[in-house]
Amino acid sequence: MSDDEDTYGIAEIADLEEIAPPDLPYKPTPIDDSPPIALIGTGGIAEQHLTAYRDAGYDVRVLCNRTRERAEEYREAFYPDADVTTDYHEVLERDDIAVVDVLPHPADRAPILEDALEAGKHVLSQKPFVVDLEFGERLVELADERGVRLAVNQNGRWAPHWSYIRHTIAEGLIGDPHGIHCSVDWDHNWIADTEINEIDHAVLYDFAVHWFDIVTCFMGEAEPTRVYASYEPSPTQQADPPLLGQAVIEYENAQATLSFDADTPVGPEDRTTVVGTRGTIRSEGPDLEQQSVRLYTEEGYAEPDLEGTWFPDGFHGAMAELLSAIEEDREPSNSARNNLRTLELCYAAVASAEDHEPVVPGSVRQLRGT
Repeated sequence: MSDDEDTYGIAEIADLEEIAPPDLPYKPTPIDDSPPIALIGTGGIAEQHLTAYRDAGYDVRVLCNRTRERAEEYREAFYPDADVTTDYHEVLERDDIAVVDVLPHPADRAPILEDALEAGKHVLSQKPFVVDLEFGERLVELADERGVRLAVNQNGRWAPHWSYIRHTIAEGLIGDPHGIHCSVDWDHNWIADTEINEIDHAVLYDFAVHWFDIVTCFMGEAEPTRVYASYEPSPTQQADPPLLGQAVIEYENAQATLSFDADTPVGPEDRTTVVGTRGTIRSEGPDLEQQSVRLYTEEGYAEPDLEGTWFPDGFHGAMAELLSAIEEDREPSNSARNNLRTLELCYAAVASAEDHEPVVPGSVRQLRGT
C-alpha cells in the first residue's frame, strides 16, 4: 500500500468511533439430521462439495460418475461407506435418496435435472444453472408440479464476507443500497488446460455469474433497467477466452459496476463496496479467501472478525439452505426461480459485450456463444 493510500485509509475513519460489530448470522445454517444425499458427477469441483458435506456431517450415500474410478477415489477420501455407480438413473430409482447434488456442466446437466425432478427428488444444481431461460422456467414449473425443491449452488452467497454484507443490508444497517462496486484482479490462466478454456465467456459467464448473483442479492427486489458490458483479451494471457471484462448495471436511483482482470499474475486484489443511504460496507483482500470487512455507519465503524472461507463454506451454505427449506417446507433463498433473475442479468451482459450496446435484462433468453 502506498503512502497516499495509507493516509486515505486513516482519514476515512479519523472522525469515527470504533464500535462493536453487529452479530449477524453469516455462517451456514447447521442441520442436525441430514436426509440421504447422492452426488451425480465427481469432477474437480466435487472435492469442495464433499469436503463441506463431510465437515457438516451430511449423509452422502451415493457417488455417481461416468468414470467409475474417479467416483471410487472420492469415496475412499470422503465417504468410505457410500455406494458408487456410473448410471445416474440407478441413483434416481433409489427410494432412500431424497436429495441429489448435480455437478456436470450445463449441457450434460440438463437431462439429469429434468429426470431427477420427474423422479421426485429435491435437487441442488451446480452453477451456472442453465443456458436457456425457457428451459430453466420449465424446470421450476416441474419442481412445483412434483412438490420438490430446486436450488442452485450459488455458493458465493455464503462466502463469509459476502454473507456478512448480505445480512448487513437485510438488517437495514446501511439503508437502501444505491452503489455497488466490485473489482477483481486475479490470474485465471489456469483454465488453459481445462474444459473451461472452451467457454467463450469464461470470465463474464462462468466466473462473473457469482458477481451478477451477489449484486442481485444485494439489490433485493430492485429490478435492473439495463446493463452495458465489454470484454477484451489481455496481451499476455495464456487462456483462449478474453480475460478482461466489465459491466455497468443501471437501476432506478442506483448502479453497480463490475471490473474483472483475469490476467493479474502479480499483485492480485478483490474488493467489494456497497454504499447505502445510511452507511457503507466494504470488503477487500488479495483474493476470494482472504477478506477484511469494514462497516461504516453514523454510529461509527466496525471491523468484524469473520470465520471461515468461501471454499468450502460456501458449498456448505448452499446445501444447508436447501436442506433447511425442505425441513421447513418453504422455497430456498437460492431457489432456481430466484436464480433466473441472476441469469437474466448475466445473459444480458454477455450479449452487450458482443454487440457493444446496452441490453435490458430479461430480453436475452439464451446464453450467447453456446
